[in-house]
Amino acid sequence: MATATPDLLLINPGGRARIYQDLGTDLTAVEPPLWCRLIGGYVRDRGYSIEILDSEALDLPPAAVAERVKATKPRLVAMVVFGHQPSASTQQMMAAGDACRAIKQAAPEIPVVIVGGHVSALPERTLAEEVVDFACKGEGPVTMVQLLEALKSGDVTDLAKVQGLVWRRGGNTIVNAPAPLIQDLDRDLHGDVWDLLPMDRYRAHNWQCFGALETRVPYASIYTSLGCPYKCAFCCINAPFDVNRYRMRSPEAVVAEIDRLHNEYGVKTIKIIDEMFVLNERHVIGICDLLIERGYGLNIWAYARVDTVKPIMLDKLKRAGIRWLALGIESGSEHVRDGAEKALKEDDIVGIVRAIQEAGIHVAGNFIFGLPDDTRETMQQTLDLARELNCEYANFYSAMAYPGSALYTMAVAKGLPLPEQWSGYSQHSYDCRPLPTDHLTAAGVLKFRDDAFHVYFSSPRYLAMVDRTFGADTRAHIEDMASRRLKRRLLEELDAAE
Repeated sequence: MATATPDLLLINPGGRARIYQDLGTDLTAVEPPLWCRLIGGYVRDRGYSIEILDSEALDLPPAAVAERVKATKPRLVAMVVFGHQPSASTQQMMAAGDACRAIKQAAPEIPVVIVGGHVSALPERTLAEEVVDFACKGEGPVTMVQLLEALKSGDVTDLAKVQGLVWRRGGNTIVNAPAPLIQDLDRDLHGDVWDLLPMDRYRAHNWQCFGALETRVPYASIYTSLGCPYKCAFCCINAPFDVNRYRMRSPEAVVAEIDRLHNEYGVKTIKIIDEMFVLNERHVIGICDLLIERGYGLNIWAYARVDTVKPIMLDKLKRAGIRWLALGIESGSEHVRDGAEKALKEDDIVGIVRAIQEAGIHVAGNFIFGLPDDTRETMQQTLDLARELNCEYANFYSAMAYPGSALYTMAVAKGLPLPEQWSGYSQHSYDCRPLPTDHLTAAGVLKFRDDAFHVYFSSPRYLAMVDRTFGADTRAHIEDMASRRLKRRLLEELDAAE
């Protein structure tokens, strides 16, 4: 239940239209904000009152967010810019920045701190560019509690003791010592603040519910682990942690959360947010065994690396309710995969995709065009591999130099052109600007990516498979989806030049 004047108001920024254009209206997911939950639960457990304003789910413009803040009068506002996967943090910065400006105009006396993966990658720049009082380098929970304590004391010298805080003293930017990583996830990062979220506003991705599109609501996303032990050049997942650490919740805690979502909110459609769910066999099997006992009839999707999926696990994954695995295949060229620190053999990729499908689990293949070693020919190899695999769904991305990734460090060092605005890091935005390669312009990469999407989803072989697997209604839905062309400024400029 909301308090009249909370100590902390956590805000999830919106901006879905800018990020996805008209795809955000009905095709994309609307997910519960994980880090609003995790930070909120940690802070509430330590005696502070909290509220969460999910402006994305409620579709609130910046002015409306500012009015809520002004009316609520919290001691501290936290703009939480983590997104629903690592790259989403940067693409949400435009909406977050707009909301922060509106808040400071409407209620300049209320302090605002900004936290997220992008913020951790570029903390000093964020503090300099955004209309906020503080930035947070790190996960956030420890910093929020200590910052509330410092604000309560009223002694500005206490700010120097707040771990992970980035702040101004005079004309200088101060970056405090980092906060320690939280180790007991079950106790400290449980995120059990579902009572503060608009649960009726969340929906699954369209593809997760192929064959039963009406089941996209109710929906929830949860996590079972944080971080990733790998070092893919294009990924920025570890920016908030500074190290390649992998931490797990206990299977009992994970399934207790699913119990609550199922029994209190009727949720059966779930996303597991982890970048590496299928990694630790003992962890995965422990969760599966508990879910199999319950027999909830869930529809869950999760991420996995091709080289961590063991065929012996697939039967249990299916019986536990894992209906989809999203695989990071990335490229059809072994040379390009090696350059992106993703050393996989094509035969292994094909073999594990077929094994997953034979186990009755659908595959969403993730492919990237424009990795550093890509040429027009290697991008075609990637599209050819995608069409050969004929996964039940495919995500096509352009390589981006996300802040916090090795590609970003490389791009800055080489002076490569980067997006003019943070929204340009969104794969689906009008101003999307991929990373150029030694052989391809940014426009060339983007055009190939957009054309590949329509080639794949208009393929007679793919549509026939959809018809057999999911039925005529889903086929019609996909044909409608494939008929939509994204507007791209880069491609309009390319057409004008020609």
